[in-house]
Amino acid sequence: MNKTMKQKIRIWITLLCAICLMAGLAVPAMAEEAAGKSFVTVTDHADRTVTVPVNPERVAVLDILPLPSVLTVFLGSAQSILAMQPASMNAAKNGILSELFPEILNVSTDIMNGDDVSVEALMALDPQIVFYNAGNKTLCERLENAGLTAVGVSPTKWNYDCIVTYDQWIDLLSQIYPDVAINTEVSEFSTSMYDRIQERVSGLEESERKNVLFLFQYDENTMITSGSSFFGQWWCDASGALNAANSVEADNSNAAITMEQVYEWNPDVIVITNFTKTQPEDLLNNAIGDDDWSSVKAVVNGEVYKMPLGTYRTYTPGVDTPMTLEWLAGLLYPDLFPEFDLAEDVRSYYQDLYSVELTDEQIEAMYHPSSAAGSWK
Repeated sequence: MNKTMKQKIRIWITLLCAICLMAGLAVPAMAEEAAGKSFVTVTDHADRTVTVPVNPERVAVLDILPLPSVLTVFLGSAQSILAMQPASMNAAKNGILSELFPEILNVSTDIMNGDDVSVEALMALDPQIVFYNAGNKTLCERLENAGLTAVGVSPTKWNYDCIVTYDQWIDLLSQIYPDVAINTEVSEFSTSMYDRIQERVSGLEESERKNVLFLFQYDENTMITSGSSFFGQWWCDASGALNAANSVEADNSNAAITMEQVYEWNPDVIVITNFTKTQPEDLLNNAIGDDDWSSVKAVVNGEVYKMPLGTYRTYTPGVDTPMTLEWLAGLLYPDLFPEFDLAEDVRSYYQDLYSVELTDEQIEAMYHPSSAAGSWK
């Protein structure tokens, strides 16, 4: 075969691969091999069949906020991430992620302004894969129309179950990055932690279960909790607690409440997320607007806590999910879990599953986060 014919065949193969990828079709194995590239066909969380490059070296992450941290820890590097949301960057800067993987600070955040994506700027980065929130069909269509390879990742498909959701994320990533694939190890560890806690809290009587109120966002203008359709409900169920706001039917972050409702529920424990700047001392000192927390049981007993800030905000699924569950269960029911040694357990978890060595200072910072990550929009 002469040189000219070989060049024509190579061009034809390249075009065939491109057409298959844009159409969401599997690339013929012969074409993959001849082109010197490898592809894999996956089903994303929007139930779309997508053919993507194996072990991609250039990816962008849009409106699935925890994923840059998950991908970074999964790969052991942020070098392949071209772009991500400013909200994801804020958590990286104010948590331990930027200490562990300082290259993440070089990732562009210019492609997004709130929920608006500059597809032109995204295309200029030439990503091999664009990860997006699987529920955002409009964004998916824009990405596909631009000829970009879009992979949907869902934070809500599994009924806000943080462990199952994180397992599904890692399973999808393990298909795309087979050289890393740790889906079995992650699933076994997370399931073991969940089952261990459930085994002990399942024997609690209703009167023994702590009544917990989550404050997802709180300032002088807004108080948003978790009703029965948000992550707070899962955290309560998983740790053996009762969700004080279970009767609130509004889903996701639409569950606005008032101080009058708080007084009526009178929670035993209040847990504040890192999606707000508010700290426990703000409630203990009545420092937010005109709200008076002084008679609320959790405040009277000093049972107000800020969620950990690890590689991302731990209210959502992510790398820290199983250790956050240990933190919460041990906090609520210390007598049931006398063997928990949170600092040593989180150190071993990161080392054994992700080959990440945490310092004492980093572990301390995780469980005593600042307010800075609360500016997430």
